[in-house]
Amino acid sequence: MKNTEWNQAAESVGYESDILAPSLDVIFCGLNPALSAAIAGHNFANGNNRFWKVLHLAGFTDVRLQPQDEQRLLEYGCGITAAVRRPTKKAAEVLPDEFRQARIELESKMRSYAPRSIAFLGKRALSLMIAQSDLHWGHFPKEFAGTMAWILPNPSGLNRGFTLDALVNAYSKLRIALAPHKSLQSKVTLPDRSDA
Repeated sequence: MKNTEWNQAAESVGYESDILAPSLDVIFCGLNPALSAAIAGHNFANGNNRFWKVLHLAGFTDVRLQPQDEQRLLEYGCGITAAVRRPTKKAAEVLPDEFRQARIELESKMRSYAPRSIAFLGKRALSLMIAQSDLHWGHFPKEFAGTMAWILPNPSGLNRGFTLDALVNAYSKLRIALAPHKSLQSKVTLPDRSDA
């Protein structure tokens, strides 16, 4: 299937990459939607993507949500967006200029929804948006659009540089940082890792 055919298929199911509400604890910001997710009509829908499992194991949710449950993330104080809105088969297909041009829209969105934090899934989008190549995992020392920023490893199944345990550890650090003022703190208990 060509890119235009994939995009038409995604449009036909009414795919929307944003799962947002005002004043969330965190908005997870992917690079861009995967075409498979756009066609399925749900974020992180590829069975190889570890996003939903990692969120559960890191304690953001008390159950392992499925892609079709993505709207329930709002109940846990979490949201989803993408730096670049154009779906692609691989994130590497997104051009550097697309990230730079997307900065104004993403900053506006963050100011409008005013989350406590934004968590970039991978370094590439933020690096290109702020023209800074030397970024480190974890808490970013500067705010992005007036909100606390974190850089987390991308949970894509194509990202073999991070094991499941390494992903869970990185995401858990963000959850712990949010815990003192987390709006859903009483709702979520850490899952038993053997149940995931």
